Amino acid sequence: MACLARRLAVCLSLAVLAVVCLPSRGEAMGRLPQPPPDLNFTISVEGVVWCKSCRYAGYVRAMDASPLPNAAALLRCRRDDGRALSVWNATDADGYFLIQADWESAPFKSKDCKVHVPRPPASGCAAAVRPAARKGAPLKFRRFVPLPDQLQARYSAGNFTFAPEEPAKC
Repeated sequence: MACLARRLAVCLSLAVLAVVCLPSRGEAMGRLPQPPPDLNFTISVEGVVWCKSCRYAGYVRAMDASPLPNAAALLRCRRDDGRALSVWNATDADGYFLIQADWESAPFKSKDCKVHVPRPPASGCAAAVRPAARKGAPLKFRRFVPLPDQLQARYSAGNFTFAPEEPAKC
């Protein structure tokens, strides 16, 4: 009987200790913050357009290429069920583009999308080198970017390289 009383006292002590030491409402991990109910999720894609071998403004010796400003970049997404999305943007003076798609991009997976530079960005640099003409570049996830009231997944399409059709004509 004394053994049973000792066991009961130990169990009761453990129960009291558990109730006192656990955070409110008995949650073992404490209270976790709730995500905002109206958080929007969007995607963006970045890349750079280059002209190989031509020494225009911003020439980078290590790449033997110059950035191409005002080149049109296109994010194109297509699913098997026929849904499609196209979003355009242009490169800045450094050849950099950032295409930002809104909530309409949500139904697409990164494998459904490619980035294209469909038109020659400069008359003197019209031959697509990489990626090959009309193939487009796949998206590669880079990071999440928190923005006001939204979370944006940032992807990279990498470098788009063009060259003159005739190397002597830069």
